[in-house]
Amino acid sequence: MKNILIINGHPDKESFNYALSDAYKKGLRKTDSIITQINIADLEFNPNLEFGYRKRMELEPDLVIAINKIKMADHIVWIFPMWWYGYPALMKGFIDRIFLPGITYQPIEGKPLPEKLLKGKSARLIITADTPKWYDSLFMKSPTINQFKKGTLQFCGINPVKVTYIAPIKNSNSYFRKKWLEKITLLGEKMK
Repeated sequence: MKNILIINGHPDKESFNYALSDAYKKGLRKTDSIITQINIADLEFNPNLEFGYRKRMELEPDLVIAINKIKMADHIVWIFPMWWYGYPALMKGFIDRIFLPGITYQPIEGKPLPEKLLKGKSARLIITADTPKWYDSLFMKSPTINQFKKGTLQFCGINPVKVTYIAPIKNSNSYFRKKWLEKITLLGEKMK
């Protein structure tokens, strides 16, 4: 039995990202998975890493719970929009506050790379965007995917990290959205 954690990084609960979360959960319910979810917009925390890494901020209760959910998960599904070739500020603040030394990675004295504390976990990124995939890949070199997949998740040991890129969302019709909801439900059924 796998423990699957869905993390929704969109600040607007009426967004298509929440429909995607529901679709993934619908598929997961056909498996024997344990399902947990974090909607970052529901959490109470200061998203600003006030002292950088010089001094540790006290973790708010919602962040402690989130860290425990991440540590318990076998597979983490991140659902979020790509804005300005990055992710929403609230999601960035969430990552800044919990992906910390001693929690998700451990620096090793004299070595350039840390010990990865999230080994044994896999992830899927479900990204919504207005930018066509070919443009993001060919001209922009996929900065959001590279930053989050390689620079955060794999840096901390999560691997493999698969990506589902849904675009363009702007001006998309109901047929486009319905088809994507069906695809995401199937991903949930396969626990991918």
